[in-house]
Amino acid sequence: MEQDIAALVNEIDNHQEELLEILSKLVAFPTPAPPGRNSDDAQAYIVDFLKKNGFDIDQWDLYKHDSIVVGTKNSVESSQYHSLILNGHMDVSSIQEDEKWQTNPFEMVVKQGKAFGRGVADMKGAIAAMLMAIKVLNDANVSLPGELKFESVIGEESGEAGTWDAIKHGHKADFAIVGDISDFHIQGQGGVITGWITVKSDQTFHDATRRQMMNAGGHLRGASAIEKMTKIITGLNELERDWAVNKSYPGVAPGSDTINPAVIEGGRNAAFIADECRLWVTVHFYPNEDYQEVIKEVEDHINRVAQADVWLKDRMPIYKWGGKSMVEDRGEIFPALDLDTQSTPVSILKNAHQVVVNEAPIVDVSPSVTDGGWFGHANIPAAIYGPGTIDEAHTVDESVEISDLVKYTKVLVQFMYEWLNTKKEV
Repeated sequence: MEQDIAALVNEIDNHQEELLEILSKLVAFPTPAPPGRNSDDAQAYIVDFLKKNGFDIDQWDLYKHDSIVVGTKNSVESSQYHSLILNGHMDVSSIQEDEKWQTNPFEMVVKQGKAFGRGVADMKGAIAAMLMAIKVLNDANVSLPGELKFESVIGEESGEAGTWDAIKHGHKADFAIVGDISDFHIQGQGGVITGWITVKSDQTFHDATRRQMMNAGGHLRGASAIEKMTKIITGLNELERDWAVNKSYPGVAPGSDTINPAVIEGGRNAAFIADECRLWVTVHFYPNEDYQEVIKEVEDHINRVAQADVWLKDRMPIYKWGGKSMVEDRGEIFPALDLDTQSTPVSILKNAHQVVVNEAPIVDVSPSVTDGGWFGHANIPAAIYGPGTIDEAHTVDESVEISDLVKYTKVLVQFMYEWLNTKKEV
């Protein structure tokens, strides 16, 4: 059978046009997020494709006009063999009106060995390759006794945790491949969480009272929430520097665990002393850290800063972390994924890559964040492994090498065959 799989893998070159046809159809569905709420037609296509290839479908709305689709295909022996999730997000990066695309971004163009169109790299190209791999194996009647799940989720571009919702719906496996951009590196990832820190006065003062607050003999204990927020920002800078000195992770540049004061809002208008100030921060952390522990570190440090201030100690900062959507509530969470480089599925994936590409894969840490972190959060072994380069993601005239899509399809077929024919240890 191994010879048959080798022949099937080699034959994928003959399916290039079919692969591009799938990708062209996916690109033609405009699914930018934000705004989102636009994936009905795309997900209907996925449902139809999976049904034709023997999958049972579970579909539900995460938001109106944005659903999650999970297809499951198993055998009578599935309980004895390892299971697999192939995961991809259907939403693509948004397009601004002033972007100067050479062609319609939702009409795929092929030229000079590349496919051009919104999402071809991030990440409809990988979805097309996953679907092609599924079809090739199904058409050849290749035995895959392990349970196979294909997930088409939404919301990744907007911090909407479609993959986490699929996990909460009970869709789990012994291993998951997230096909997001990795340039064929096998990757884990650090995590990121956004949060709002609010400083709020319990009193409101006219601008004319500032002299009494700031000078001897004024006898008015008040403060500008904006000015007090500068102490919070200084405290965050101090913690960021401490992390840079004292935290590290193999293969990740020192100081990658950052705290970015990204957005600040505050005050009513120029006739008032600012009675409220809100700081939107973005916190990056290493693959071996849990976002809840990171939140506690930040809050503990800032609370100590506030306790040392004569005004803030009675008006402690208010925290709101994460959120279900950057669109709906201006917050997001991407947990970390600590890749087990010595695990059986990762070893089989390395081997599949080696067989197809004729060189060992690079194993490292993604410079970005993906839905892979949700598998890590759920203790589901997973790896980020996909075609395309980060330089192409979100760009005008986004493109992907067609040869990379073919190569990725080959690796998936090789891996799916090996992993789904691997018996569970008793």
